Amino acid sequence: MTLSLRPPPKAPGRLSRALTRLLMKRATVAAVESLADRFRLITLEGPALAGATWTPGQKIQIAMGSAFVARTYTPLDWDLAAGRIRILGYAHGVGPGSAWLETLRPGVECDIFGPRASLEVRDMTGPLAVFGDETSMGLAHALAGQDRGRTVACAFEVGDPDGARRVATRLGLANATLFARSGDDGHMEAMAAGLASLAATGASFVLTGRAGAIQRLRLGLKTLAVPPARIAVKAYWAPGKVGMD
Repeated sequence: MTLSLRPPPKAPGRLSRALTRLLMKRATVAAVESLADRFRLITLEGPALAGATWTPGQKIQIAMGSAFVARTYTPLDWDLAAGRIRILGYAHGVGPGSAWLETLRPGVECDIFGPRASLEVRDMTGPLAVFGDETSMGLAHALAGQDRGRTVACAFEVGDPDGARRVATRLGLANATLFARSGDDGHMEAMAAGLASLAATGASFVLTGRAGAIQRLRLGLKTLAVPPARIAVKAYWAPGKVGMD
């Protein structure tokens, strides 16, 4: 017998239940596909998801047993007629989000808040360059599908390059550049080296993922005199912090 060290989940309180009924959309997990270690491609569906107003790059939040504990995901796509969305989940560490991903099965119900504004790139000109990590790959897919005529370049720092490559290929990001993460952040020099050539093309930049990596890349863009209007930033996580979106 294997004993779980996780404490049993607490039942939602009265206020949490009221907020869930008032603000959230109920959905059912239709499919869960393991793309690589820690990566899950999840399909959610339900009548409440039909007819929503959604723009690629917007986010949703999924309640982890309580309206006050949620994790944020960027839908890859949203079938407004069928009431169906897909998200890419990455079990980043130990916490409610990772536990939810690791135990998720078809038929499970969940509560969704959103869609809500997160990153808006429609007014950004030129080609698009998306920098991030495993948590940014769903966003990159969504933005690449927003305008098929727009060039989208992707660069991700990853812990498992082989697994991340399989995921990128599955999402149609086969040309993404992957940088194996190093403990001393030495890989960031190689990532930053690609900024100059992209800036020279007039590209706009979307920086997401780890807060420390974003700071490094943003400084590089400032050195290159890239205008702030061509830079969109969203930190998804930072060591020691939880619940960022």
